Amino acid sequence: MSKRNLAIIGATIVSIIYGVTFTIAKDVMPKYIDAFGFILLRVGGTTVLFWIISLFIKTEKIEKADFPRIIAAAFFGVALNMLTFFKGLSYTSPIMGAVIMVTTPMIVLILSAILIKERMKTKKILGIILGLAGTLFLILYGKSMNNAPKAGLGNLLVFINAVSYGFYLIIVKKLMDKYKALSFVKWIYLFGFVMVLPFGYNEFQDVNWSVIPIDIFWKIGFVVLFSTFFTYLLNLLSMKELKPTTVAVFIYLQPLFATIFAIGLGKDELTLVKIGSAILIFSGVYLVTQKKK
Repeated sequence: MSKRNLAIIGATIVSIIYGVTFTIAKDVMPKYIDAFGFILLRVGGTTVLFWIISLFIKTEKIEKADFPRIIAAAFFGVALNMLTFFKGLSYTSPIMGAVIMVTTPMIVLILSAILIKERMKTKKILGIILGLAGTLFLILYGKSMNNAPKAGLGNLLVFINAVSYGFYLIIVKKLMDKYKALSFVKWIYLFGFVMVLPFGYNEFQDVNWSVIPIDIFWKIGFVVLFSTFFTYLLNLLSMKELKPTTVAVFIYLQPLFATIFAIGLGKDELTLVKIGSAILIFSGVYLVTQKKK
């Protein structure tokens, strides 16, 4: 199997994990842990995991000139990205959060054209439009809305998260071309932890650990280990072979996999809207991931 196909498989796995995370994270916050406190736990746990692994795997020394880019990646890819997403998700519904998140490929498309002069092929633009159409049909007509008392503010925060993640994908690309992923991702998370500490410390201190059920602890562990640690590694490895715009388009798969997850648990049912949406989404991803011969 080619490295490009492996990268596409990795990006798909990331979308599956993120699709499940929408539901799991809502089960944890704000009932047991507030959003910023959860982020501190998430980033802190992942930082420890990356630094422990770096003790057993040889990593490269980062040049001083690259630390400003690493700090910028930490701000856009960890601090601003996660703080706005989790706080926004705690205010709005997972469905509306997913609606806003699918703007990320469009944002990356525009930023890539402006910042790194990436040329946009007609096929790639068509793929993005097809994926967007399929996702909008899925999340608008495939599932009922949840209660969201602060939906306006929540949607704004999730949109800021989408823009932030778009910047991150472009910033980190040059680091990927120069270093192995683990060499700099441990630094990204260390700086990211320092940035989120002032926001999440008080909320983390207020957590009453004695009343948290066992299943919620498992869900917290899933978010730290799979939704953060594994997904960031897989995303970075995927970007070794794929352009930022290609990686970003896999966000379209998240609501699709979230629906599949819900159907598997008996919380949702398969409809013609969902089948049609799935066809549009996978068609869009196929067009975007095709490499010119």
